[in-house]
Amino acid sequence: MHPAEQTIQQQLFALRDATYRDFQAKLMPTVEKDTIIGVRTPAVRKLAASLAGTPTAAEFLRCLPHPYYDENNLHGFLIEKITDYTACIAAVNAFLPYIDNWATCDLMAPKVFKKNLPALLGEIRGWLASGKTYTVRYGIGMLMHFYLDEAFQPEYLALVAAVRSEEYYVNMMVAWYFATALAKQYTAALPYLTQHRLAPWAHNKAIQKAVESYRITAEQKVYLKTLKLPRAK
Repeated sequence: MHPAEQTIQQQLFALRDATYRDFQAKLMPTVEKDTIIGVRTPAVRKLAASLAGTPTAAEFLRCLPHPYYDENNLHGFLIEKITDYTACIAAVNAFLPYIDNWATCDLMAPKVFKKNLPALLGEIRGWLASGKTYTVRYGIGMLMHFYLDEAFQPEYLALVAAVRSEEYYVNMMVAWYFATALAKQYTAALPYLTQHRLAPWAHNKAIQKAVESYRITAEQKVYLKTLKLPRAK
């Protein structure tokens, strides 16, 4: 084990919360409980802030794969601290193959991405085409995070609608994306439901999540419920 990783493991274990570890394990069935230290997210973020830019952090980012879930979360938060776009993308691409759960996947949204949206879009297309569960999920997540407001273009909806997968964590992200799109870009997103352009399960789950959202009007919710498909699997 590299000294940097050993040092960081010691710091994480010093922050361990056994009750929180048990809680996290129930939320992440894809992660072995023995690999969860049990550090609360604010504490991991605080540790990342203290380490960012240090030689220890630089070495730790090269120590892949990590044995612990909490190390992976720290890795993601350290990537978020990278301010150079090229370096940040390189770090993300190096890390994505090692992500094995939805929580780690969803925590990385580097601020430097927002300043480089045209270039990022090319990366996202590659992630969506990768066929790897959490890489695809991450690509959809970045489209949701950065491209549903002022950077929105209708064709981005088609990129997500084209995703077909047998993986629950991909399909849930498709549904989450379209529920969010209905809240932010209702007119553009609605035809994907009225025209049945999503897989049936994602279609119904998107409606469910949209109806649960406070950002969808009461009238919209009533109409969306009429679009639910029967016996969707």
